[in-house]
Amino acid sequence: MIALLRYQAALLIGSHRWLPPVILYAAWLAIGVQSGGPILDGFGYAAGGLLPAAVWLTRVCVTNEPPAARNCTAAAAGPGRAHLAGVLTAVCTTVLLALIGTAVVLLISDPHSTDHQAVPVAPAALAGLLAALACLLMGTAIGALSNWPVLRSPGWSIPVGTLAALLLLVLGASPANAAISDLVTGSLHGTITTPWLPLAGTALIAAAATAAACALSSRRG
Repeated sequence: MIALLRYQAALLIGSHRWLPPVILYAAWLAIGVQSGGPILDGFGYAAGGLLPAAVWLTRVCVTNEPPAARNCTAAAAGPGRAHLAGVLTAVCTTVLLALIGTAVVLLISDPHSTDHQAVPVAPAALAGLLAALACLLMGTAIGALSNWPVLRSPGWSIPVGTLAALLLLVLGASPANAAISDLVTGSLHGTITTPWLPLAGTALIAAAATAAACALSSRRG
């Protein structure tokens, strides 16, 4: 698996297809995270931007290989393991974005709530990072289910992935939305809710979605 991850990382870096989602996330941070703004609001905004970025990066990683190269990789390592390596490469890349986003919020945001109560920085940073992980895992699940081998046509996979990302950001039943809402609501009064439950929910969803995609890749080749 280490060799497959290195291979997928080299493909990702060499293709430069990582640039659009990374630029999108950088623009998201530049627009939404204001210098001197409440820290919990900043963490919520930074976490929300990771969901569409993760969907995009997952699509890039699972469709990066030409069909002939993908068949060779699948023959050497097994189609399920080869597909899993692509998804894990996307996860690792998005985790790096999450760490960068968390650092940006820590550097430029004010450790106070909306009503100017002091907010402890370390617990806020933990809550923000966990919310970011919840959002990126939800994005990974969407990306795994809206691309090859589940949906083969870009004509379907791109709009389905985009629509699902938007819905799961705004729907109250979404664990990603719950993680963001906890931060934004906590910012009103300076309270911190660590989103362990949303993170656990998105981890289970991402694991199930990835397992399903890997199993399907073994059937479709």
